[in-house]
Parts: sequence; structure tokens; C-alpha cells
Amino acid sequence: MLSPKQIKSFNDSNAKINIWQGAVRSGKTYISIIRFLKAVSEGPLGQYVILTKTYDSFKRNILPQIMNFIGADARHYSGKRELQLWGKTINVVGCEDERSEYKIRGMTACGAYVDEATIIPESVFKQLIARCTMGGAQIFATTNPDSPFHWFKKDYLEGNPDVKTWAFTLNDNPQLTQSEKEFLIRQFKGIWYKRFIEGLWVMAEGCIYDFFDINKHVIEYPPGQATEYIVGVDYGTANPTAFTLIGINRSLFPNMWVEEVYFYDSKVHQRQLTDTEQAEALSLFIKNRPIRAIYIDPSACSFKLELSRHNIPNLYDGENEVIDGIRFVSKLLSNGTLKICKSCQPLIKEFQSYCWDPKCAIVGIDKPLKVNDHVLDSVRYAIYSHMFAKEGNRLTAKDIDRNYRESQGSIVTDLPRQLTSIDEEWGGY
Repeated sequence: MLSPKQIKSFNDSNAKINIWQGAVRSGKTYISIIRFLKAVSEGPLGQYVILTKTYDSFKRNILPQIMNFIGADARHYSGKRELQLWGKTINVVGCEDERSEYKIRGMTACGAYVDEATIIPESVFKQLIARCTMGGAQIFATTNPDSPFHWFKKDYLEGNPDVKTWAFTLNDNPQLTQSEKEFLIRQFKGIWYKRFIEGLWVMAEGCIYDFFDINKHVIEYPPGQATEYIVGVDYGTANPTAFTLIGINRSLFPNMWVEEVYFYDSKVHQRQLTDTEQAEALSLFIKNRPIRAIYIDPSACSFKLELSRHNIPNLYDGENEVIDGIRFVSKLLSNGTLKICKSCQPLIKEFQSYCWDPKCAIVGIDKPLKVNDHVLDSVRYAIYSHMFAKEGNRLTAKDIDRNYRESQGSIVTDLPRQLTSIDEEWGGY
């Protein structure tokens, strides 16, 4: 079953560049992949391209749907990073930074699909257009809204004669029930709600966690006994060092809470701590607790070496995708999964004062000001790395929604597969 918007976009997507934009889970990826597959099936023999932020995001968001549509006619070769469909080759290209442009330079493509175009580097997208200039090759792309000053919006969504675009909302996905829409709405607040639920291109400005409410997000004490802890570490010498202790218990609501904070500012104490002293402080901080993992600022090489010398186990580099991490922490605060214990005052203060950089905002870049962020960075390292980037340790959408419903005294009903998939729920925005 398809919605009228999906059917119209499928039938009318005959431009050089065709863009599906709008809210999360609005059905835009589903119909755009079908349209791309139609172009491949009818197109000439040759090379086609799929661009994604990372190869992992392709495996999460695109590959399962292609295999579901095509089945035995599709062959996926992970080592070569390519698909074979109907005798045609589709190259899968991860585009993490501007250097990825060289991966498609010189290629002649018969068509292309772009997943989440606003997080693809501009130079890569422009190179893709140059690769798709012959034989009627078309580009099919999806995106969630971003800044109104983003290059993609200015160049391709505002009066470009070679582009057709369709704006999707939750109501354009006929597979979503009302309860599923309400579940999605609970996941976002502030700028993320405007972009990912309302489908608006709005600027990141003011306080990043503008929805943070002490009465709602702060608790006096932990809700119960943690079954495991994770720790986030933001390391500094001249700058402050922060450790955060985060409790997890999947059977409780909230499922996660920041229980304790260590914060040392050498400027306040007028003395810098050595790596040895900081390692001893961390040893004391985690003593006699069931620590599942410690996620550390990936640039803190000397400190990680010192921690190894102190035989502190379960050390991991923290994922440092700043905006994705902020968005993920925002989601867990919004849906009630994450709470902050009242004793963690340095963290509470940072939630209230962490702001977007206004100079970056006016050129279409979401970037926080690098002030009042050390404890927040440690929380982001731990939560985003453990619950999203580290396979096998995440809370699923089912965990979160079940516990939320129980806390509200509602009847518990399982969400459908499309929302409870771990990869789909935390990836593929």
C-alpha cells in the first residue's frame, strides 16, 4: 500500500535530480529506493552509484530494503562494496569527508542514489552530478531538513530547473499507525522536532538543549540498582577533565541515568594534574562498580596509555560525531530514557548553557560553541558510543517504548518490526 504522495513522486520523478525531503519515517526512503531500482532495471548496462555517509549506514538503511524488494536477483559483495542487479554493477561509496570525492572521480555513472544528501560533502555531490551527465542518467536523493542556509537547500531545493522535490510528513507513510506516530513524536524536542517531525528547514540557534527542564529531566536519586555502568571521559590538562558515571538497567524506567560526575578545572585549582594523578582519580571514581565500558576522548592518547599502565580494563575510544551524538542524547532525554541525578550539578549547568555557534549557523553549519561542554562531551562519548555505535549493547526502541508505556500505566503493545529494529531506530534518520 502506497500513499498518494508516494505514488505521485514515483510517477513524476523524471528530472535530472529528484529529491525526497521531510520528516523521519515518512516513507520517503521506501519510495525513493523503489524508484531508483526501476531506473536501474530499465537503464543501460554499466555502473551505478549509491552514496551514503558510511558503508555501515548503507547496510543499515538501504541494503535491507533492496534485498527485500529484489530478493534472489540481488547479489551483495561486501568486500568489493558493490551490488549486482540484473547484470549491472552498483558501487556503494561511503562519503565521510571531502576526500571521498576521489572515489567517484573519473567514473561514468548510468544513475545514482544518495542517502541523506545533507550529510554528504558538497564536493562529493557536485562530482556525482558530473559523473551522471551522459545517457539520461538520473540522481535520486533523500534528506531530512537541515539549516535553511545549507548548501544543499540553496543550490538544489530553491529554483533549480533540473530538480524535482517532494516534502513528506508522517502522514505520508501509510504503514504508520497513530500510536507509532506518537512514539516517533516523543523522540524529539527543540530543533530536532522542527526538522525531523515537522519537516522544517530551521537554523540551529540559541541553547542546544533548549528543552532541558530541571523538573522533568533531573531526579533526586537513581531509580534503582544499575545492572551495569558505563563511563565517559573528556580529558584535559590546561582544560578541565570530566568523568561521568552512567547507570543502566533495562528493566527500569528511566533505563539510564547519570549518577555521578567528576570535574577538575586546573584554572580554578591553579594546578595541572599529571596523567598519573588523573588515572588514579579515575581508578577511585570507578572503584567496586560493575563497569561495562569506559569511553574516552579519542585524542587523549597519552592518558589512554597511562590508564593501561594502571590496568584499568574495558577502555574504548569514544565516537566523536558531535552533531549525531548531541541529537542522540537529545532523543534519550526527550523520550524519558535518560535522567540526571541532582548531585551532578556541573552537568546540569552545562545542559542549561550549551549553545550553538551563531557564526557557523549563518553559513549553514550546525556547530556548538566550544565552551561549557566538558561534562557534556563525556556524556556524549559514553552514551552515543555504547548505545549506538557499539554493536550489541544498545537499548532498543522496544525497550524504551515498553518502559515508557509502563511508566504511564498504559497497556504494553509491541511496536512493529520497522520501528523496533535497533539499526533502523538509531540509524537512518
